[in-house]
Amino acid sequence: MANPRADFVPLPDRPTLHLPRGARVAVILVMNVEQNEFDQHVGRPLSPQPPGRERLPDVPNFSWFEYGLRVGFWRVLDACRSRHVPMTMALNGSVCDAYPQVARAAFDAGWDAVGHGYHQRPMPAVDDEAAEIHRALDTIEAFSGTRPLGWLGPGLGETGDTPELLVDEGIEFVLDWVNDDQPYELNVANGRLFSVPYSLELNDIGVYIRLGHPGPSMLERVHDHLTTLLNDEPETARVMSVGLHPFIVGQPHRFPYFVKVLELIMNTPGAIPMTATELYRWYREQTG
Repeated sequence: MANPRADFVPLPDRPTLHLPRGARVAVILVMNVEQNEFDQHVGRPLSPQPPGRERLPDVPNFSWFEYGLRVGFWRVLDACRSRHVPMTMALNGSVCDAYPQVARAAFDAGWDAVGHGYHQRPMPAVDDEAAEIHRALDTIEAFSGTRPLGWLGPGLGETGDTPELLVDEGIEFVLDWVNDDQPYELNVANGRLFSVPYSLELNDIGVYIRLGHPGPSMLERVHDHLTTLLNDEPETARVMSVGLHPFIVGQPHRFPYFVKVLELIMNTPGAIPMTATELYRWYREQTG
């Protein structure tokens, strides 16, 4: 079965896109600001369960994750704020309720929010997907005064109904699809929905946790990825997204390389840092 959500149009066959300031590559940094529930299993555990036994509450993995909110987030926030880095946060709605200081600080710093579920559960795992999406977006809007235009599913998870449910709630773009270097329009039955590029390759979960690579590896990947996009032909706008989590890049031994990633992105000629919503709006202006 071919991809029913995306028409296949190879990049060389598309109209040329032009980024602001003559840039070649738009860079989106997405910080996943999430809450794990104390009485539930952590989705990406670092500490294994004891053989033959279920550990719940899962104190080591829960507290490893919560370090990102208690400490790592603030380290990351200061680094981004002092360098004037445009940040996008994929925000669990529950963070606004359980960790309001974190959500408030991010909004006060001007971070762009995209919906990311209410709880940190993939859409296929929730009992009522429509209610979960509605609750997530309503919570963020009530807290911040602005309803997100974008969405990144927890774990990039979608069901066959997710895109249409998102359109019903006013979502205009998603970051769940990692199959392109440019935005494009998705096929939905009830309106218009666009894909904004995201990445599993430039993602701290994959690089540091799944693959176990050392601190410098993320910087090396970002450098090489960006260099390739800047020199790609044909000469048209491309997008590089980097997926991040405060409990990972906010760890002291990885943080210096996160800072170097920020400085690389901010100081590379031809690269323009943008939020996901800024990029989406630019694309719509270019294409209609």
